[in-house]
Amino acid sequence: MFGLRFGYTFKNAQGNNMSQLIFLFVLAVVIIWSVMTYNGLINLKHNVAKAWANIEVLLKQRHDELPKLVEVCKQYTQFEQSTLEKIMQARSAVFTASQSRNIEALGMAETQLRTGLGQINAVAEAYPELKANENFQHLLGRITGLENTIADRREFYNDSVNINNVRIEHFPDTLVARMFGFGPFKLLKFSSAQTADVDMSQLFKS
Repeated sequence: MFGLRFGYTFKNAQGNNMSQLIFLFVLAVVIIWSVMTYNGLINLKHNVAKAWANIEVLLKQRHDELPKLVEVCKQYTQFEQSTLEKIMQARSAVFTASQSRNIEALGMAETQLRTGLGQINAVAEAYPELKANENFQHLLGRITGLENTIADRREFYNDSVNINNVRIEHFPDTLVARMFGFGPFKLLKFSSAQTADVDMSQLFKS
């Protein structure tokens, strides 16, 4: 009788130990997966932040160049002032939107700014001396390069946002994303007229 009881107790203990080992193994797998998923989501978040920082640098550089272009135009006193005012207003709107990271407002402000820059073309046609001005041409080339680079960086930013947004919606990654507050980012969208790169040098050709 004692032997039977001992054998039953031993088998029961073995069963409990096995259950504990299975539980600990599953728990370890869940913890490792959670840590790896969390770190992956952190990397995606940082990639978006890095892509945005690249855009901010370019916006700041263009922000500094635009007043110089406007000042060159102002040297020609008959130059249409309303066009220059629109550019400066749009420049301010872009700066405010980028500082607050308001993606929707930035897209609209970019539309206004590029429209204003395009309007200079029609007005500048009446000023051959302005078009031949060396400083004007230098600033024009500088802004052209910045516009093209901004378009490239916008595409990279949107790719980073898409990767992040898709990842946090996938199961089971979405469980970790919700638990730790990882959310989606907004795409930087321009109007249909802005989907193509803007070549400012072409705008000023007669």
